[in-house]
Amino acid sequence: MDSAPAIHARWPGSRRTEMAEQSDEAVKYYTLEEIQKHNNSKSTWLILHHKVYDVTKFLEEHPGGEEVLREQAGGDATENFEDVGHSTDARELSKTYIIGELHPDDRAKLNKPPETLITTVDSSSSWWTNWVIPAISAVAVAFMYRLYMAED
Repeated sequence: MDSAPAIHARWPGSRRTEMAEQSDEAVKYYTLEEIQKHNNSKSTWLILHHKVYDVTKFLEEHPGGEEVLREQAGGDATENFEDVGHSTDARELSKTYIIGELHPDDRAKLNKPPETLITTVDSSSSWWTNWVIPAISAVAVAFMYRLYMAED
């Protein structure tokens, strides 16, 4: 009875067997500096979800064109990859080009929050802009109106 789960766990083609085989393989880690060197048509690497892909052989076959991959070469292409909305087949095909993973020490460098162009206003200086400037403008308009009426 105890041997049945063990046999099932190693049954060829089972999910457990595939997971066990993947965990037995040593993961090759690449630094961001190493990956950035591979940014030309002779060697094109990119990062998707912290995995490193060598897409050099896929450049000419890419449906979106070679230039799309070359623009992302040597860097993190995760956001652009997800924005395009690749099919399940494309995601499966991409797995064949995995050569390793981004080194854990370099992952924080990719997770920088995007810089925003929104400017925050200091709340201590806004009280006078909300009341004083309109009040002065109203007084100036009233004064000009008085002068205009006095000329008639």
